[in-house]
Amino acid sequence: MKFTRIRDLFGIALVAALLTAIVLRLAYADLPTLPRLAGVTFGVLAVVEAILAWQLRIRITGKPGARPVQPLTAARAVALAKASSLVGAFMAGVWAGVVVTVLPLVAVSPAAGADQTTAFIGLVGSAALVAAALWLEHCCRTPDPPQQDDNVGLR
Repeated sequence: MKFTRIRDLFGIALVAALLTAIVLRLAYADLPTLPRLAGVTFGVLAVVEAILAWQLRIRITGKPGARPVQPLTAARAVALAKASSLVGAFMAGVWAGVVVTVLPLVAVSPAAGADQTTAFIGLVGSAALVAAALWLEHCCRTPDPPQQDDNVGLR
């Protein structure tokens, strides 16, 4: 399994933003306003994954008093991190598409102003999820073995 590349996430976000902007330009007038806290879910997931990453990092590095991590637990955490980074990038693109679409409409439509706030909340939450997922993936890497002094046996 390869680690997630940032450029792949940017590509996903860009495609999602473009598709969302196109769809919203065609159908925005027919849609209801977005729920204000729609994007908060991704922020909550980001906090949960950041806590999980912090806990796993302590256990993987072998800090005193920490239980070792089972390999299957680490593999599941990496799978969660990869899935979360992909979903977070996609949703960040969707929210960015909403922002781009409603930004010019804010002056003429109060609903667009509310949707803009919702989209910013969603964008921040989604970006936080991507960041937490990438950190979780990084924390699951096996630490480098300690360096041994080669001169010990030559004395």
